[in-house]
Order: sequence, then C-alpha cells, then structure tokens
Amino acid sequence: MMPHPTNKILPSPLPFLQRLFVEMQDVKADFSDLTIDHICYRVETEERYLELKEKLSNFGKILTEKPISGRPIATFRLNKPFIFQDQKIYLLELPAPKAGRFYAEDWEHIEMVIEPSFEDFMAQNAHLDFDTKAITKKVNPEVRLTFPSGSVKFHHYPLDYVIKYLD
Repeated sequence: MMPHPTNKILPSPLPFLQRLFVEMQDVKADFSDLTIDHICYRVETEERYLELKEKLSNFGKILTEKPISGRPIATFRLNKPFIFQDQKIYLLELPAPKAGRFYAEDWEHIEMVIEPSFEDFMAQNAHLDFDTKAITKKVNPEVRLTFPSGSVKFHHYPLDYVIKYLD
C-alpha cells in the first residue's frame, strides 16, 4: 500500500486507528457499522499549528478555521482520503492548543456519526461509560468514549455538513 501524501509531514494515522479499534473491541464496543467522519491531529504549540496548517493546505482544501473554546481549529478536506477498514476518511481536524494546556503532538480522536438519539445510542451501549459533558453544545453536540490511545466522539451530523449548514 502506498503511503499517504501527508506522511511527509504527519505520522500515519493507521497505527492510532488500529490501537483505538482494538481498545473498543476489548470493551465490547462494536461500532463497525458506523462511519468515521473525521480524525483529529493535536499539536503542542501555536507555531506548530501555523506550520502544519500551511503545509496541510498542499494536501487538501481548508473548509474552515474558526475559534472554538478559545483557540482556532482548522478543518481540511483532503484530496486523498486516509483508508482504514474500507472507510475513506477525508476530513482532518487540526486544533491549536488551548492556552495553559499541554497536548503531546499526535493523533487524538475520531468522530463518528450516529442516527439514534444520544439516549437511545447510550442505552444500546449501556455497559460503556460515556462522557456527556458536550451533549448540550449548541452546535454539533456529542458524547464521547475515552480509551488509552485516544477518544471516540459520536454526533449526529458529518463535520463538513456542520461547517456548511449549521456553523
């Protein structure tokens, strides 16, 4: 398999995704029927954010960059998707670090779109410990599961739809 073009500037997301899906299987979280909407890459510094934002524009189109929770977040639609388990992941989210918080540079989370209400989805997966602190967000509410490798967020609309119509 050919390396992804972004491997020139970012590590491959495949080891991260493989670890995350093994961790989900370990807790009997089967989300194989859900689509990965986007993947998030965290950076340690504002300077690194600006550098990667510029470089990533060579590999796709920036859909938006706007402040969320006090720092800018850029979202790209890649020209060539990441491929994982027959899924094509076109969207890459790049948040600048929050002031006063440390983030090691690496892949951090994925987001998946669900159809049922959050209440029904969590009831179907009642054995899991969902973080619901973002369930009441005004734009694109979500619930989250956290694993050693990163987190999985679940929401009702794809990020590119949110950017275009709801943001």
